[in-house]
Amino acid sequence: MEKLMIEGGHRLTGTVQVSGAKNSAVALIPAAILANSKVTIEQLPDISDVRNLCELLMEIGGDVSFKNNTLTVNPENMIDMPLPNGSVKKLRASYYLMGAMLGRFKRAVIGLPGGCNLGPRPIDQHIKGFEALGAKVTNERGAIYLRAEELRGARIYLDVVSVGATINIMLAAVKAKGQTIIENAAKEPEIIDVATLLTSMGAKIKGAGTDVIRIEGVSELNGCRHSIIPDRIEAGTFMVIAAAVGERVTVDNVIPQHLESLIAKLREMGINVEIDDDQVIVSRSEEPLKKVDIKTLVYPGFPTDLQQPLTSLLTQVHGTSIVTDTIYSSRFKHIDELRRMGADVKVEGRSSIILGPTHLQGAKVKATDLRAGASLVIAGLLADGVTEIQGLEHIDRGYSHLVEKLQQLGAHIWRENMDMEEQRILSK
Repeated sequence: MEKLMIEGGHRLTGTVQVSGAKNSAVALIPAAILANSKVTIEQLPDISDVRNLCELLMEIGGDVSFKNNTLTVNPENMIDMPLPNGSVKKLRASYYLMGAMLGRFKRAVIGLPGGCNLGPRPIDQHIKGFEALGAKVTNERGAIYLRAEELRGARIYLDVVSVGATINIMLAAVKAKGQTIIENAAKEPEIIDVATLLTSMGAKIKGAGTDVIRIEGVSELNGCRHSIIPDRIEAGTFMVIAAAVGERVTVDNVIPQHLESLIAKLREMGINVEIDDDQVIVSRSEEPLKKVDIKTLVYPGFPTDLQQPLTSLLTQVHGTSIVTDTIYSSRFKHIDELRRMGADVKVEGRSSIILGPTHLQGAKVKATDLRAGASLVIAGLLADGVTEIQGLEHIDRGYSHLVEKLQQLGAHIWRENMDMEEQRILSK
């Protein structure tokens, strides 16, 4: 096992290239199950979630190749093999296999989602959608069993806006008989990306990116070639890093409109943000940073995935900032770790209250989930001395070659092997 070491206090400059979107990739890869011939997906991020999904597709009989960020899947010989355990337990988004396998085979057995522990992630809206399409869904021994004689289109209203449920219902509905209408659908860019892939395969989908999606079922889906969108959360993380410790950093391969809520908040804090066609350039002014309040909301609101990284930056602003997460109730596990580094932060209900500016000191800390890890990396870059971050496997789930990208900008960051005693303590 490895740990991440960061010597803080170094200013960063240069250009960083953003990888493909993790939150698209984990849905696009299962979508390949629905095709009857080869699917190629380009610009995928080189992260553990992608590699785990590749393993799962091979497990059910797929011919899979992942080289140079390009995935090729031939799904012709896939079978409806149960996946109750193994790699599926490592994935927060393993539930997309439910919709894809139900859509192709009319049956699936998938272990309950794993990945980051962010509190409850109910899949009741997914199940509601599957049942409306004609599937019988049961929970047996920690796995979800789905069975259907046939799938028929239905009108489905989501009680809460859910990216996962919206995509999963799309995957199950594209080969169902008749029309499916998803109302109160999520609008995230990743949903448009998945709909674009499915449309290239021959699906008939209208309204992706709005709150009403209409799907006309088709009998067959063909293979295709698709290039994934850039990762707006990775881009946002590098923008926050640039705001925290950058002189002038260019974040390349970006769709700026996907980041409007973050750009607005950074400018509100007094940070210079320049926008080009596919780049965002971030630089610090000499003036003290101003406090801001953040409330996470579904897209196009402020992303929950960026509240933890931004919290580390807010330790450096003058005054009291409040960050409220309306999406996940347990997304504040980074706060105790920031306190170890000297941050003046407390949690009240669904909000963290950050008093700044505070002088951060390097310390031994632990990443408990993916974006908490990003928060601690930013804190380490800001801190005096050396910060040691354990739980590196969480960071590897969502950031492709993070260490190398930061090193290219001038950060003093490296990996080290953990000794046996450290591994023993961490395993507890």
